[in-house]
Amino acid sequence: MKAPERSSPYVHPARLILIVSLAPTIGLGIGRFAYSLVLPDMRDALGWSYSAAGFMNTINAAGYLVGALMASRLVKRFGLSAAVRGGTLACIVSLALCATSGNFIVLSFARLLAGLGAAAGFVAGGALAARIAQSQPSRANFLLSLFYAGPGLGILSSGLIAPFVLQAFGPGSWWIVWWTLTLLSILMMIPLLLAPIGTGAGIADAAPTKFAIGPVLIYLVGYFLFGAGYIAYMTFMIAYIRDAGGGAAAQSAFWCLIGLSAFVTPWVWSRLLARNSGGVSTAIILGVNAAGAALPLLGHSTALLATSAMVFGVAFFAVVGSTTAFVRFNYPPAAWPTGIAALTISFGISQTLGPIAVGAVTDAMGSLSYALNVSAAMLAVGAIAAAFQRRLRTSYSS
Repeated sequence: MKAPERSSPYVHPARLILIVSLAPTIGLGIGRFAYSLVLPDMRDALGWSYSAAGFMNTINAAGYLVGALMASRLVKRFGLSAAVRGGTLACIVSLALCATSGNFIVLSFARLLAGLGAAAGFVAGGALAARIAQSQPSRANFLLSLFYAGPGLGILSSGLIAPFVLQAFGPGSWWIVWWTLTLLSILMMIPLLLAPIGTGAGIADAAPTKFAIGPVLIYLVGYFLFGAGYIAYMTFMIAYIRDAGGGAAAQSAFWCLIGLSAFVTPWVWSRLLARNSGGVSTAIILGVNAAGAALPLLGHSTALLATSAMVFGVAFFAVVGSTTAFVRFNYPPAAWPTGIAALTISFGISQTLGPIAVGAVTDAMGSLSYALNVSAAMLAVGAIAAAFQRRLRTSYSS
């Protein structure tokens, strides 16, 4: 049995949640999404097909799925803060591995490890953020949104670094980008190691509560479609921009706009999330996300691509935040890790299938436009599915 973690009064809940958000900043914002920035150079230097390139995100998503399946047990055994820190450290190790070899098997293992660590950090971090947010019920939705804006910092940071490192060092310099991102992640990890984010007896120590799938099946389907739809956009959009003639500045600007958009998420969506504890909030946000993903299909103009990045980014992280809000509204605190993990598993399965399937379609059809078509369509159908989710009988919101 683990030793109980010390109770925290959460004197500065916003500050603590921002520190906890460094886990998905590293695990998702950098560990997962920065791959899209180096994918074109890796594909050229290592001779990959789009299917092989997509596989790297598929194996990452497979690790994320396994990590989500293990997350509740890890939280129960070691506690929330240990799961957050341990998962994030695993992500940093994976970044270093990506920099050491061009071997397909080594890189596959690194991407798998990144998924495992990111899921553990995300599920535990989401439950921990929900508990901290609960200490101020009137601001809970806003505080919780801060956690899900965290990956935006990772996207912004990698967007400011990767394209220009590749431009400065030339073709085949993808491994230098991975080393640079590893060092950046180590710096970001320091506050997470030092901050008093321990939680007393509560979520991790409470009697287990069952999470029934049946009442939320349509919601899980919607989230599944979101996972498959967003990953196609995030995996191949940089390659799409490069193929359209966009250089380092264009790629950086596009990626940074997605990251910057995440920072306004708490202000844009907090009222919507507070008003509805069924699936309508998620459906609205998913619909906006689908619109953002569809915009590049209308043309390659700078204004259109910039609008796509901003619309997609402002909704992307809010979708994930809305699912945690849904769990917080509809289940008791003891069920939060299990509920978040169940949603993450649905998300993880779809991410596992999405990249390699869309990569295969792109190889067969010869154009990345088909990947974006599939992405937007799945997001739109996911929004429709989520809209049918009703509020559960018992509400646990404050």
